[in-house]
Amino acid sequence: MFAQGSNKLSLQEKLGYACGDIASNFYWRVFDVFLFIFYTDVFGLPAATVGTMMLVTRVIDAVSDPAMGALADRTSTRFGKFRPYLIWGIIPIAAAGVLTFTVPDLNDSGKVIWAYLTYIFMMLAYTFINVPYGALLGVITSDSQERTTLTSFRFIGAFSGGSLVAFMTPELVNWFGGDNAQQGWQYTMALYGAIAAILFSITFFTVKERIAPPENQQTTVATDIKDLFANKPWCVLFVLALVIMVTISLRASSGTFYFKYYVGEESLIGSFTTVYLLALAAGAALTPVMTKFMDKKPLLLLLMTIVAILSLAFYFVPKDQIVLMFVLQALIGLALGPKSPLVFSMYADTADYSEWQTGRRATAMVFSAAAFAQKLGGAIAGATIGWILASLGYQANVVQTASSESGIVLLMTIIPAIFAFIAVAIVNFYPLSSQELTRVQQALEQRKKDFVNAKEMCPHGKG
Repeated sequence: MFAQGSNKLSLQEKLGYACGDIASNFYWRVFDVFLFIFYTDVFGLPAATVGTMMLVTRVIDAVSDPAMGALADRTSTRFGKFRPYLIWGIIPIAAAGVLTFTVPDLNDSGKVIWAYLTYIFMMLAYTFINVPYGALLGVITSDSQERTTLTSFRFIGAFSGGSLVAFMTPELVNWFGGDNAQQGWQYTMALYGAIAAILFSITFFTVKERIAPPENQQTTVATDIKDLFANKPWCVLFVLALVIMVTISLRASSGTFYFKYYVGEESLIGSFTTVYLLALAAGAALTPVMTKFMDKKPLLLLLMTIVAILSLAFYFVPKDQIVLMFVLQALIGLALGPKSPLVFSMYADTADYSEWQTGRRATAMVFSAAAFAQKLGGAIAGATIGWILASLGYQANVVQTASSESGIVLLMTIIPAIFAFIAVAIVNFYPLSSQELTRVQQALEQRKKDFVNAKEMCPHGKG
């Protein structure tokens, strides 16, 4: 069995773990900001088709994410359970990135099939490497504050890397492709694959797995899934993370349409997104300080209320008030920045809670829910954007009608605000306070000590 892992983590390990989410954001941030407009304005698919595809393909994730969690939990190598996937997953995710952003020379039906197949491949490859990466958080340390700090490092890396991706992607596509945007996207994703490979390798070599399931644990996948749905903190967190991701993805994806068609300043998309992501990174960096003075639950409650109010305020900004748009976007980013460190450290806490409740631990299964909530939230946002734009007559690369413009503004402001208010309501149902978590972890530590003492007294299992 690994050591309990309550010791403080080194700066090298925290930075090494953060490299994994920088790598992931060379894909996720591209999906979040550019994928929808790539499919409509470069690939040539109707907006409604894109929205439906993003939602329909999530059915596969409903199976693949928990399956990946179950596989990772049952992996046993000299490198640990989860670290090997950071190496094994490099080639699949790099290949999937290039193929997803390749426009084939096919008729309309063939292009739709290609889009479905490559997007599914992309999501499967992302699951294969990202679920084990996320699960590492639950086995590097058992200290709740250290988990929050480690997750803050992770998302500082994610948002900083995402800022670079948001700013550089349009420039790289233009540099590699010039007038040929299709070639530009292919070459850009090939470059991102090479960079991600290096970063995932750094994570593999710098982090350690310290927490293992109970030594005598023997469980089935069905038991793991049953344990999840009996875990109330996890159930609440899953729904909460899903709704917050809808809020985030709606604003991220519609922002490209907002500046291209409503504001009429397409060149500002990269800068606008970069300011937002840097604000997210700043918010993530402040999270460990915030959690020293406020418990995770009330902090989330406060932050999502701020996001909802600021998103509503964004609706009333005139299209020529660029500076005010940037200021509001930065404030929303500051409020949303702590969300990811808080939620992911809370997922690790629910793994502890499940072990305390059942005597069994399935860390990767718990974190597979985080991956599924993230992707399903993004898919619901994508479907919402596609269906609303299609219903209001959106046409790619032309001046939009008044109704289409209005829909773009609503997708950027009022609709995300509604989802943020829903998140506020859901937070109230989360039952695991810091005091309760301390009691749970103390009980787990005592349980491990009792097990070790029993083995020492009866090493061969005989009375």
